[in-house]
Amino acid sequence: MSDRPPAHVDHDSQLFASRSESTLSAGALTCMANIVVPRAYPAETVIVVEGEPCEAAYFIVEGNVEVYRMSFQGRQQVLVRLGPGQAFNTVPLFQVNGCNHASAIAHTDVTLYALRKEDFPRALRDCPDLALVILQDFANRLAHLTDLVEDLALRSVRGRLAQFLLQQANGSAVTQKWTQDEMAAHLGTVRDMIGRSLRALTNERMIKLDRGRIVLLDRAALEAEAQN
Repeated sequence: MSDRPPAHVDHDSQLFASRSESTLSAGALTCMANIVVPRAYPAETVIVVEGEPCEAAYFIVEGNVEVYRMSFQGRQQVLVRLGPGQAFNTVPLFQVNGCNHASAIAHTDVTLYALRKEDFPRALRDCPDLALVILQDFANRLAHLTDLVEDLALRSVRGRLAQFLLQQANGSAVTQKWTQDEMAAHLGTVRDMIGRSLRALTNERMIKLDRGRIVLLDRAALEAEAQN
């Protein structure tokens, strides 16, 4: 991890404008630039550990961050993958003696702005529209987690996998290489279940594996499977 000098305010504006319906005013961006601490993390670096005391909230400037929880048995559930303009670890700042609710790891090299816990009250006081941005983020995150709970509770592994493949497909193929362990972590299951489900979808000619790509052969059948 390394600290970098604060970026220009025009660059800061991309932080909140890229993926949020609410944006900060120029004055608030200037204010935030004087409060946040720029940090850089190489890929695969753990940024936040679940259960530890909260030290800061983080706003992503560049790169991608994966937020996840881990069971006592070592099974991982990916909650969300975030990109530029999005924030994480904001909830504990509103709680007395708040602890990190999940772990976060740099999926790629990332540049973040850290808003330290001790600076949070001043940030809200001096930059009141920051609260609106955070509330919008809370609303988006709640909607996402509600959908995730529905998927885990009401859909089969095959159904969740079919939906995942449809969402990840670029045209008729999933070009990004996903390991079975990575898919299991995203879908709340184990590697063996993913392997069996992939074989079943292949045998039923809904998909085929082609040099590391997953090709969608029957999108209509996958859409029907995604409802189960």
